[in-house]
Amino acid sequence: METAPDVRRLTAVLMADIVGYSALMGADQNATMDALRQLRGGLFNPIVDQHRGSITKSMGDGWLVEFPSISDAVACAVAIQTSLIDHETIRLRMGIHIGEVVFEAGDVFGDGVNVAARLEALAEPGQVLISDTAVNSLDQKTAALFQGGTAQKLKNIERPVGVWSWPEHQPFKATTDTKASGSAERPAIAVLAFDNLSGDREQEYFSDGITEDIITDLSKVGSLLVISRNSSFVYKGKTPDIRQVGRELGVSHVLEGSIRRAADRIRVNAQLIDTQTGAHLWAERYDRKISDIFAVQDELTRCIVDALKLKLTTAEHKRIGAVPTANPQAHDLFLRGREAVLSSANTKEMFELALRCFNRAIELDPDYAEPYAGLGHAYTREFQNKWLGIPNSLEHSQRFVDTALQKDPEMPYAHYLNGINKFWRGEQAASHAAIERALSLNPNYAMAIGMRGINAVNSGTPLDGIPDLERALQLEPRAGHLYTHFMGMAYLLAQDFDTAIARFTERIEASPGTDLSRGLMISALGHLGRVEDARKMRDELRGINPDYSFSEHVGRLPLTDASVTDMLLDGYAKAGLDD
Repeated sequence: METAPDVRRLTAVLMADIVGYSALMGADQNATMDALRQLRGGLFNPIVDQHRGSITKSMGDGWLVEFPSISDAVACAVAIQTSLIDHETIRLRMGIHIGEVVFEAGDVFGDGVNVAARLEALAEPGQVLISDTAVNSLDQKTAALFQGGTAQKLKNIERPVGVWSWPEHQPFKATTDTKASGSAERPAIAVLAFDNLSGDREQEYFSDGITEDIITDLSKVGSLLVISRNSSFVYKGKTPDIRQVGRELGVSHVLEGSIRRAADRIRVNAQLIDTQTGAHLWAERYDRKISDIFAVQDELTRCIVDALKLKLTTAEHKRIGAVPTANPQAHDLFLRGREAVLSSANTKEMFELALRCFNRAIELDPDYAEPYAGLGHAYTREFQNKWLGIPNSLEHSQRFVDTALQKDPEMPYAHYLNGINKFWRGEQAASHAAIERALSLNPNYAMAIGMRGINAVNSGTPLDGIPDLERALQLEPRAGHLYTHFMGMAYLLAQDFDTAIARFTERIEASPGTDLSRGLMISALGHLGRVEDARKMRDELRGINPDYSFSEHVGRLPLTDASVTDMLLDGYAKAGLDD
């Protein structure tokens, strides 16, 4: 296996740690885990996103977060600490430094990390400590909010470091001078599921697919925070108060609309609404031929950008204006196939439907990249589920993914699938690189965020993957059952068997045909000595797949530690069951 070179860059690093984590877990583990889930999904992750941060590492009781500027890091830290002042359970310590970091073998090192970690350890609950290097990089207005500057000798840091503090009681107002601070608060938008007015429920895939394409196009605008479909589709089929949507999703604007399709014509109505006032900032109706659907999406995206007074970069102009195919029937087939391959009905029938749709789309337009990626996705699912019993499904998948990337090197979907395939091949560094590339093209790509979490689950520190899996679950309901499965696996590998069983139970309810979730649940039950429950689960498993072999299935998992495989097999054996 080829070793990936290390990556070095100068960046702003924030280290955050939960105060008294062990004591909290010891006092009430379930309540603490619930509080942490709410903290991650409802506060920490969204605020990090709003300030252009990237959670590089999660340690269960803490985070390492990167930012493109020190102003972003400071504004994010203070916003989080301010939000937690009245929290009943969770308090955080934070340290910030700007310096070189090194990414190597799935981990991160360097001066930026070391100094930030030492500052975080010095901080009081609710406090933010930053280095002299960091404070000297801030504009004067923001730097004036910090006190101190006394040089201190930090453990394993050669030079003395001047330490500056922001106490929790001191108010903070981020500067609006983007030239000085390098950070202006981005507008945030949610795209609600467009109503299908075609009078045919069979067209639901089309209205949902177009809505998802609009979300994807808007996600390419770096100065705009876009809520993914898991959050926005909660309101599908409802008539919510837009102001309430704004409060619940934390967005400044909502896009809503409808789609009517008849023969070769399409009518799209869309309106952009300010969630603070409920006022319509912009509205438009498009009556076009179905062949103009990409032009409609392009115009709609640019109108929203203009209404929000944003400026597109040259790269964003190019990405938004790209037309993947000139054949509307091929695009329609791709939408059908994508709906099938992402369906929670994880069945051979859905797999075969996806193959028919993608192959027919390619017949109609051999240069259309997305159906090749769709075939890659379908064969990856076949590799995992063995519907056809062929030995080389992963090779089929990689061939189609490579073709997709040749035809469109900037397709996030194809880079994500490339990351999946490298994951199953055990090439963790290459998988991580592919996933990071997908996220660089679409930072709100839920499936790629989930895959980053899955990589962490299998890398030897399973609980590090939980934040990304929870974030992905929040963003994308279609694949939610899969993320729930890997949460169960994370807790099983961490030997938290009760929590693992709870997650596997949720996954089985969402995807009744799953076999591996049942097999892993049997292992967890065996470790707890719940033999009768394990036997009932084995009966269910045999009913679904009479030829299922747990040892064979586990043997295909790309686990980095052989002792982990032994632990899984040992739990199954403790249930008193033959494989």
